[in-house]
Amino acid sequence: MKTSAEQTTSRVRAFLWMAGFLVALAGIQLFVFPEQTERFFAWTIDPPLTAAFLGACYWSSVVLEWSAARTRTWAGARIAIPTVLVFTVLTLGVTLLHLDRFHLGPEFEFATRLVTWVWIAIYTLVPILLVVLLIGHARSRQPDPSRWDHLPTWVRALVMVQAVVFLLGGLVLLVAPESAAAWWPWSLTALTGRAIGAWVISLGVIAAHALWEDDKERVRPAAYSYLTLAILETVALVRFPGDFAWTTLSGWVYLVFLASAVVVGAAVLWGRPR
Repeated sequence: MKTSAEQTTSRVRAFLWMAGFLVALAGIQLFVFPEQTERFFAWTIDPPLTAAFLGACYWSSVVLEWSAARTRTWAGARIAIPTVLVFTVLTLGVTLLHLDRFHLGPEFEFATRLVTWVWIAIYTLVPILLVVLLIGHARSRQPDPSRWDHLPTWVRALVMVQAVVFLLGGLVLLVAPESAAAWWPWSLTALTGRAIGAWVISLGVIAAHALWEDDKERVRPAAYSYLTLAILETVALVRFPGDFAWTTLSGWVYLVFLASAVVVGAAVLWGRPR
């Protein structure tokens, strides 16, 4: 008798819809109002390009999580889970390390302090919920569907390079943000460097995960998210061109990354089946 593939549970879908809603709100705060983070966000971010960069990351995460929530099989939805878990754990660590920079004092408006406490609560609770959900799926004995449309060899090679660069670059941003600021294409502080590092590492995690899944249908949510990220980060550069070091090597590397994200996303979504 043929065993059906493991389905995404209603709890996982509910979590992904909820998580997508929360990061959508963060994206509004950062991408729509990047010059007003002292009022609308948990900590003040400068220059505005950093806030817009982070906002673009959050909105691309909305696409990832909501696309995964719409996927019936666990094999097609789980691409969103490890990267979100890693990101939330790292961001909680960054928050606690730089807690003195957050808007918790009486000098801030009540609404601003409320946003900050909600931020801390979310990044404390979400990793716990994710671990519980992962344990629930780990107990299932239903098989994955067969991989029938593998990633092209050249796409795998490009994603492998991205995974290595993201993981190593993100680690440097987390561990030594002051040193990393010397080669980043716009100015960073220790806090913003580590915040970006958490995102960069999560991109490395999802790239490595895509290599492991090695199936276009399974990584489709990540491809949609990748394209969204590239488009929004480009919009951020257009909005704040003066913050970006266009003529530096790091600036060119960053632009190459945006182009490679478009290429990979398009190849996964619209490439011919193998």
